Amino acid sequence: MTFRLRTISRDEHLAFIDNLPSASHMQVPSWGDVKPDWRAESLGWIDEADQIVGAALVLYRPLPKIKRYLAYMPEGPVIDWHDTELGRWLHPLLAHVKSQGAFTVKMGPPVITRRWDAATVKDAIADPQAHRLGEVEATTHDPRAFELMERLRGMGWQQSGGGSEDGFAAGQPRYVFQLPLADRSLDEIQRGFNQLWRRNVRKAEKAGVKVVQGGYDDLATFYELYAETAARDQFIPRPLEYFQRMWTALTMEDPNRMRLYLAEHNGEMLSAATMLTVGQHVWYSYGASTSRKREVQPNNAIQWQMIRDAHALGATVYDFRGTTDTLDESNHLLGLLRFKVGTGGQAAEYIGEWDFPLNKLLHKALDLYMSRR
Repeated sequence: MTFRLRTISRDEHLAFIDNLPSASHMQVPSWGDVKPDWRAESLGWIDEADQIVGAALVLYRPLPKIKRYLAYMPEGPVIDWHDTELGRWLHPLLAHVKSQGAFTVKMGPPVITRRWDAATVKDAIADPQAHRLGEVEATTHDPRAFELMERLRGMGWQQSGGGSEDGFAAGQPRYVFQLPLADRSLDEIQRGFNQLWRRNVRKAEKAGVKVVQGGYDDLATFYELYAETAARDQFIPRPLEYFQRMWTALTMEDPNRMRLYLAEHNGEMLSAATMLTVGQHVWYSYGASTSRKREVQPNNAIQWQMIRDAHALGATVYDFRGTTDTLDESNHLLGLLRFKVGTGGQAAEYIGEWDFPLNKLLHKALDLYMSRR
C-alpha cells in the first residue's frame, strides 16, 4: 500500500492528533502560531480508504534574501516509525517540501532508544569513572530504534550534529527525564520518590506553601521569576511576548493544552511553571523560581501538584523534558538532573534529529552558520 501526501486543514490535523494517545506538543496545529517567524503547514498521509494515517506540522524558515527554506518538523512527523516500508512515508514528504522551496529537511522522530532507571542514574552520578550518561549501560533498550537509525542512514538521512558539551542539542533535547504514571496510584508514585523529595513535599505543606493555577494575566508574574532564573542560571530568556503568544495559541486550541502554576508563601510568589498536555502525555515545559525562601521548598510543591493534576487528567507519563547527559560534578546542570532523579522516574534517550540535504551547498552553509552560533 502506498500513501498520498496532501496539505490538510487545521481541523483535520487536530482531529487526527486527538485520536492518538500521545503526540508532541510541537506537532499540534497551534504550535505554528507560537512561531510567527516560520511559515506553518499541516500535512497528512492518506491511505487507500481516504483516511489520514499520519500527520506533520512542517515549519518553513526562509534563508535571508533568497526564497529557499529550512523545513523543520520538531519531534515529528507523527507516523508509524517502525514501518519497514519507511520510504512510503518519507519519499513523498521530501518531494513535497522540495516543491515548496526547501533546501534541507530537519526532523525529530519521537522514538526512544534507551532508558535508565533512577537507581542506575543515581549510581552513575556517584561513580567517579562515569562521565556521561550515554556511556552507562542502559536499563532497557529498544532494538527497533537502532534498526530505524540504520534504515534512515540507508535512505540518505544524516544524524544532526549540534550537541553541546552538556548533552543538549541545538534543536530539541535528545535526553529527557520521564516519570511513568500509567497504572500507578498517587500513593505508589509518591512512594517512588526518594527520601529527600518526600521530605521536601512535607516541608512545603507544613510551611503553608500554596500552589494555584494562573491565567494569561499571571504570565507577567511568571516572567519576573523566569527573568530572575535566567540571570541566575546564565541563559538567554525568551521575551514575555513569547509566553503570551504561546498561551493564546495553545489554550484557544484546547483549554487544557497549556496551564500555568504558581507557588506562593505568605503572599510572596516563589515559583512558577508551565505545563503542556497532548493526549495522555504531559510535559513540564518552563520553570522559574526566586532564590528567596528556598527552605520552604516551593519547587517540590509545584511539581507535586502538577504531577497530581497530570494523573487526574489520565496522563500515562509526566515528562520533565530535557536533561543533561553529563555526570560531571562541576557542571551546574547536574543539580537539575539530581532533582528529577529524586522522583524515581527514568532518563530516556531519543534517536535525535535527522537532516536530509536537498541542496548540499546550501545545507553545508547552514551547518557552518549553526556551528558558529
